[in-house]
Amino acid sequence: MRLGTVAGSVWATKKSPGLRGQPLLLVRMDGRLIVAADLVGAGVGEQVLLAFGSAARIEAPGAPADAAIVGIVDSMEEEEGHVGQ
Repeated sequence: MRLGTVAGSVWATKKSPGLRGQPLLLVRMDGRLIVAADLVGAGVGEQVLLAFGSAARIEAPGAPADAAIVGIVDSMEEEEGHVGQ
């Protein structure tokens, strides 16, 4: 999983049947924008957990999605000396 911040919405009137009724959000991650299927009802400005590839498709069966929002982050705590070692 990766972290990102919801930057906006994406609307597509014509899309694959597997994406019908599926909200699509624009998410900023690592300085770039990606489109992700929203499985949890996230909103603009919220920090979210993203799943990619087969992990995203497991949560959204039938949807041809490479990225899915699978959680909204309430808080995070980085303990000194533990991250990146």
